[in-house]
Amino acid sequence: MTSTEPDPAGEDAGRRGDPPPARLIGLSPYHPEMQPQRLRTPAPDPDRLLPPEAHLSARIRAFLEDVHAVTIGTTGPDGEPHQAVAWYRLEPDDRILLNSRWPRRWPTDLSRDGRCSLAILDEANPMRWVGLAGVVETRIDDLETARDDICALAVRYADDGPETIARFRSQPRVSFRVRITAVHDHLGDE
Repeated sequence: MTSTEPDPAGEDAGRRGDPPPARLIGLSPYHPEMQPQRLRTPAPDPDRLLPPEAHLSARIRAFLEDVHAVTIGTTGPDGEPHQAVAWYRLEPDDRILLNSRWPRRWPTDLSRDGRCSLAILDEANPMRWVGLAGVVETRIDDLETARDDICALAVRYADDGPETIARFRSQPRVSFRVRITAVHDHLGDE
């Protein structure tokens, strides 16, 4: 800004260590009014090369088949890390199924970047846990399939009352199948 331009924040504001003027912040890009009902982030390219999948030992597989919450770590477009807690299911082909209402931050990040970290804790002993690195293999945009997935997860997590299922059946949903690329075993029972 040159000395001939007016100072929009007022005379000398911010020049002496004063806090910058407040700015109005619009709706988050994840707010439903900003991204109505349809997915605006492109699905991962099905022809892209994926890293090799990691082997799951019987012990890790048994732990992942139990009912635990998962903490999902993703990266925003500016590199800022983000975490969220969700339900998951280990699929028979060792993929992790995740589901979310759309739009939310973590599924938007996962759609854009494809990489994630997952931490699954043993609630009885939080120092026993499994960490996973993964990459989206498939994003399931079909609304009915994604709603079926969240309803199946509700049954798995014993939160499948009629009101819950009706709410899930009315929401915009998206599912992800995540290929596990690295396993960090912190079960401590070796």
